[in-house]
Amino acid sequence: MDTLLAQLNAPLRANRLAALHQIAAGGQAKTLHGPATVEVNNHVHTIYSFSPYAPAMAALQAAKAGLQAVGIMDHDSVSGCAEMLVAGKSLEIATTCGFEVRVNATGTALEGRKINNPDSVNILYMAVHGLPATQFERAKTFLAGISRKRNQRNRAQVERLNARLTALGLHPLDFDREIAAISCASEGGSITERHILCALAKRIAESKGRGQPLIAFLRDQLGMQLPAKLQEYLTDETNPHFLYDLLGVLKSSFLPEFFIQPSEQECPPVGEVVKLALSMQAIPAYAYLGDVTESPTGDKKAEKFEDEYLDLLIGELGRLGFRAVTYMPPRNTLAQLARVQRLCQQHNLMEISGVDINSSRQAFSCPILLKPEFAHLVEATWALIAHEKLATLKPEHGLFHPHNPLAAQPLPERLRTYARIGRRIDNRAPERVSLDLA
Repeated sequence: MDTLLAQLNAPLRANRLAALHQIAAGGQAKTLHGPATVEVNNHVHTIYSFSPYAPAMAALQAAKAGLQAVGIMDHDSVSGCAEMLVAGKSLEIATTCGFEVRVNATGTALEGRKINNPDSVNILYMAVHGLPATQFERAKTFLAGISRKRNQRNRAQVERLNARLTALGLHPLDFDREIAAISCASEGGSITERHILCALAKRIAESKGRGQPLIAFLRDQLGMQLPAKLQEYLTDETNPHFLYDLLGVLKSSFLPEFFIQPSEQECPPVGEVVKLALSMQAIPAYAYLGDVTESPTGDKKAEKFEDEYLDLLIGELGRLGFRAVTYMPPRNTLAQLARVQRLCQQHNLMEISGVDINSSRQAFSCPILLKPEFAHLVEATWALIAHEKLATLKPEHGLFHPHNPLAAQPLPERLRTYARIGRRIDNRAPERVSLDLA
């Protein structure tokens, strides 16, 4: 069984799909599930952006953690979505699909501000949730243009980085052999700054190893101040997460050394992407970051983001046509989240939760969802699942379609109805869903 499960993270998609088929045919799926919780996670990255996990393995890890649902959310790519659907059916876990994309705020009330992007002003991350399977190809065509622009900038960033590496006495990086090769770009995946940082982490580790020479290099040559816990991680010869820990340190402190700001061609206007999402019967969602004091993954420094003008921001989201706000409960304080929830209710916005898994150190579980104040996020996930499956069969049955039979209902009531439908879906045959209002 271990050999079969390892195939769920095989480099070739065909091997992963074959392993999923074998698991389903053998009726073994439920034996792979951990003790069931009510937890869900709608924001898991995969190898189609940056992650240790292929979609099939991400679904397995979610099932092992006892999650009831797992959502794929890759940067600038939907190429793992079809595999996630197969994995959900084979492993008998509910799934959602979507993508994350950066957009520009020019011409909006948010123009010129630092929003939810640690690296740029006037650019924000948005998530497109609940993407119907019938729209994967359309989304893929849209995102391909963004990836082309991004890769032009990626190459320029690597050139800038290589000049710095040469000055530090390190060998330069080859973009195609050491960066593109560790991505899934050949299958429609994206190449992100994390891929560049991963190659950089490997180069530094090759030269300095895992001990005090590495710490001295980071401190004396790169000017980094490392907390004691990170020093412990980076000097532990048995640390299985070493590469991801080093990558996180570099992302937090060294990325500005070579980062080039993306253009508005790479980050299209927010209003245009919102309209595109709605036309695909997907749910455009703003990804709330909130002022950061301590990053759970160690890759973000303490910094202020949108909290200072959150009332204005949420109001502008409604004007732009957003239908939801997505956030990560472990990242924020209860006071921050209570404020977001109040504003979402005030502006009739759906709330969607998720934790952006992109490191082997991160746990798939999110026990904060067990708190009573977050129970509605679990309900929203079941509504999201029902929306996605129903809209795949009939666009008018999407949660926010103007001709939805329940369009006249207040949003909380509609979400409750869809959540009931979502909970009744047989994960082995989610295509059998129907808008049964009984």
